[in-house]
Amino acid sequence: MALKAVLFDLDDTLLDWSGFHGDWSRMEALHLRNVFDFIAEHIHPLDDPDAFAAEFRARTMDAWAAARTSLRAPNLGSVLVEAAVALGVASNKLDMRRLLEVYAWDAVPDTAMFPDVPDAMRLLHDNNIRVGIVTNAYQPMWIRDVEIATHGILPFFPSCRLSAADVGYLKPHPTIFQMALNCVGVKPHEAVFVGDDPEADIAGAQAAGLHAVLRYSARQTRMLDSTIVPDARIVSLAELPFILDRWYPGWRS
Repeated sequence: MALKAVLFDLDDTLLDWSGFHGDWSRMEALHLRNVFDFIAEHIHPLDDPDAFAAEFRARTMDAWAAARTSLRAPNLGSVLVEAAVALGVASNKLDMRRLLEVYAWDAVPDTAMFPDVPDAMRLLHDNNIRVGIVTNAYQPMWIRDVEIATHGILPFFPSCRLSAADVGYLKPHPTIFQMALNCVGVKPHEAVFVGDDPEADIAGAQAAGLHAVLRYSARQTRMLDSTIVPDARIVSLAELPFILDRWYPGWRS
């Protein structure tokens, strides 16, 4: 068996959220106000930003609640459009991409790239191992690209980055793993997945035929149950090469 690719979760695997202790609702409200003001000024008269925010939050909660059983991924852009339509805006006047642009997502304060990422990525690149990101984000990947570029992560992943919002399914659904494998052009036994979520990342990757490595993070709250056994556990990505040595002797070209 040859190792050809390593796929990574994003949040709390490559991007450290442990320093974030801000008010998410307040931060989100600023982004939603951007969208509300744009619609009110350029598309359709609106006079109640709180009603728009309430519609958005209710529809977001409903979408995530349904996703727990269906694994159909919510999409930030779709929810913004639906919230506007609920307030009387004609759907054919709304451009989802433009709404996402004015939403103006960027790096969240007090988040950062894990310091062990650059060395691990350079080692994989130097040995011709393909890499990719597979995230359960409900933002389309081009929005997360803006964020991870700010953190310096984007250059390590030039070609394969998948968001559940774009794929349509959340991990652990097999579709998102298969699309990631197709993206890097490898078979399941030629790839390893690294993530922090036992069910989404570990059970999902294993069901798709990949080796799965659980990365412990400072924010980890989901405990392993007896049915989920990672193929390996790490605290730092610095440990990953030695696990790969054991599974794929000779991978370091």
